Amino acid sequence: MQLGILLDTEWASSAPESATALAQRAEAGRLDLVVVGPGDTEGTHDSRADTALDSWTTAVWVAAHTAHIAIGVSGDGATPDLSDHVARAAPYPEVVAKARQTLESLAGVRLVAEAGWVTAPAGAGPAELLALADHDLPVVVPVRTAHDVERLIPFAASHGGNPSGRSVAARSRRRPGIDYDGLPESLRRTAIEPGDDNFSAVRSTYLRSGAPGLVLRPQTPDEVADAVVFAHRHRHLPLGVRSGGHGISGRSTNDGGLVIDVGALDGIEVVDPRRRRVRVGPGATWKEVAAALNSHGWALGSGDYGGVGVGGLATAGGIGLLSRRHGLTIDHLRSADLVLADGGQLRVSDQEHPDLFWAVRGAGANVGIATSFEFEVDEVDDVGWAKLVLVTDDIEQALLTYGRLASSAPRDTTVFLVTGRPRDGKSVVQLYALVDFGDADVIVERLTPFVALGDLVRQEVVLTRYAGVMAEAGDVGPEGHQGYGEPVSRSALLPELTPAFAHDAARLLHSGTVAYFQLRAMGGAIADVPPDRTAFAHRRSAFQVTAMGRGHGALDPAFDALAAHFDGLYLSFDTDLRPERLDDAFPPPTLARLRRTKALYDPENLFRDNFNIAPTVDVTVSRAG
Repeated sequence: MQLGILLDTEWASSAPESATALAQRAEAGRLDLVVVGPGDTEGTHDSRADTALDSWTTAVWVAAHTAHIAIGVSGDGATPDLSDHVARAAPYPEVVAKARQTLESLAGVRLVAEAGWVTAPAGAGPAELLALADHDLPVVVPVRTAHDVERLIPFAASHGGNPSGRSVAARSRRRPGIDYDGLPESLRRTAIEPGDDNFSAVRSTYLRSGAPGLVLRPQTPDEVADAVVFAHRHRHLPLGVRSGGHGISGRSTNDGGLVIDVGALDGIEVVDPRRRRVRVGPGATWKEVAAALNSHGWALGSGDYGGVGVGGLATAGGIGLLSRRHGLTIDHLRSADLVLADGGQLRVSDQEHPDLFWAVRGAGANVGIATSFEFEVDEVDDVGWAKLVLVTDDIEQALLTYGRLASSAPRDTTVFLVTGRPRDGKSVVQLYALVDFGDADVIVERLTPFVALGDLVRQEVVLTRYAGVMAEAGDVGPEGHQGYGEPVSRSALLPELTPAFAHDAARLLHSGTVAYFQLRAMGGAIADVPPDRTAFAHRRSAFQVTAMGRGHGALDPAFDALAAHFDGLYLSFDTDLRPERLDDAFPPPTLARLRRTKALYDPENLFRDNFNIAPTVDVTVSRAG
C-alpha cells in the first residue's frame, strides 16, 4: 500500500513552519503523499472559499520545502481538473487556477489529482489502514504532531510499496477506461502517461493541444502491431496515429484516448541506387529525407514544409512545390509495409494486395498504420527558390492574375499564394515559388510576371538544392510540439480560378472571417495520372484552397458559400468532420471502393478518428492476394 499524511488547512496556514516540518519528516520517512485540505469543521460558503484558497497557498509552501514527495490539495471542489479545464464551480476559479499553476511550477508532476487518495480517520489503526488500502489508492491520515507522523513510518516500511513502479501523482492522473497495467511488456519502457515527466512533450501537436490518456511509442513494426492490438482492446476510446505531429486535420492527439506515435521509425536508406529506390520510415521528416537524398542528386516532392512527418503526407497525397513537375508524393510510392487493424502485417504494392495499396495512396489513415514506405525518387539539380511579398489594394484582381499565371506557367514552375484579411484596404500577398531549373536567367524569367500582382515590397530569390528549401523548417526539440487550441480549417479543390471565384474569395477575405488563405497551384504532372489509379482521384484540379479561421460557426457558412466553385477536397487541410466532407473528398465510385476495402481490412472500424470511412457491411470477397 501507499501511505501519506493530511495537513488540515486551518491549522497548517496558522502554523506553516510546523506543517512544513511534518511534510519534511514524512518525506524523509519515505511516505508517499502530503495532502493539504480542510478538516471536518463546517462554515459559510465564504469561509469554505477562503479555506480552499488557503489550501493551495499552503500546498505551494509545502512543495517549496520538499523535494520529491507527492502533493495533493483537497476540499470543496476547489481542485481544478488536471486536464487544464478549471472547474467553474470552484470559488474564485481564476485565483485557484493561478495557485495551481504556481504549484505545478514548483511540484511539477508531483501534483496529485483530488480523486487520487482515500482519507483515514485520525488515529486509524493498522487494520483500518489496510482495509482502506483495498481501494488501490494511497491512504492519507490526518496529522498534527511529529508523533502522528512517526507512528506511520514503520507501518509504511513494512506494508508499503508500489508494484506498478508509478508514483502516486502519476497514478492519480491516469484516465478512466485504459488498462494501464495490461500494457504489453514490449511497450512499457517507452509509453508515456499523463503523470510522467515528459508528458508535456507528447501531449500536443504542431497546432493542436491535447491530453491523451496514454501515448504509445513503438520502436519496431512488431511493437506497432502490439500497440494496435492494445488499441483494439480499447475501441471505446479515441485513437490517434502520429508520425511528425504536424497535421492540421489529423487527430494525432485527443482527450483521454490513445495515441500511437511512430516517430521512432525514422530510418532512411537507399535500397536500389539504379532505380533510385529508397525506403523511408513514417517518423522521418521531409527535411531529413531531402538531406539524405541530396548527396545522390535526388529529391522527392513533399509538400512545402520540411518539418512535416512522412507518414501522414505519404498516405494522403502530397501536393507540394515539385508536384507540377514530378507529381504528388503518392505517385512515387512503390510499396508500403502496413500494420492492419487486427495487428497483422502486410507489404502492399501493385503486385501485393493491390486493392490496399490503391487505398493507401490517398486514404491511408483509414486502413492501417504504415511502418515503412518505398519510393522511386527523381533526379533534381539546383532549383530556384523564391519568397516574394507584395501589397495590393485590389485582392480580387490579384487573385485572378495569380490564377492565370500559376496555371499557365511551365511545369517546372510551382507558385503558392498566401494572404489574409485586408488591413486599411490593403492586402499582403506572399508568394512561395519553386522553379525546377538551375539557370538563374530562366528562374527570373519564370518569376517576373508574378510581380504584376501588386507592389513588390520584399523579395528573396536563391539558387539552392531542394534540400535547402526543406531545411528552412525548424527542428522540434526535446520539449516537443506545444500547439494550443483547436485549429479550424477548410479545404477544397478548384478546377479553375475564374473571375467569379476571385470575386467571391475577395469578399470572403474582406469579411474578416478568414485569417489565413492559401492557394496551391496544381496541374502538370499531377493530372498525368489516371483518376482511378489512386484513392486521391481529383487529378484535374488546378488549385488547392485552404482557409483558416477562429471557429467553425463562422468559417463553415462563409466557406460553404463558395461550394459552387469547388470540385473535391484535400483532407489533410480540413477540420470539418461533417459526413458530407467525405463526399467532397472522394467521387462516388472511389468512396464505394474505399468502403469495400475498409470492410476487408478494418471491419470493426478501429481506424476511425481521421475522417472516418465506414466499412460497407455486405462485403463477401476475400482479402487474399
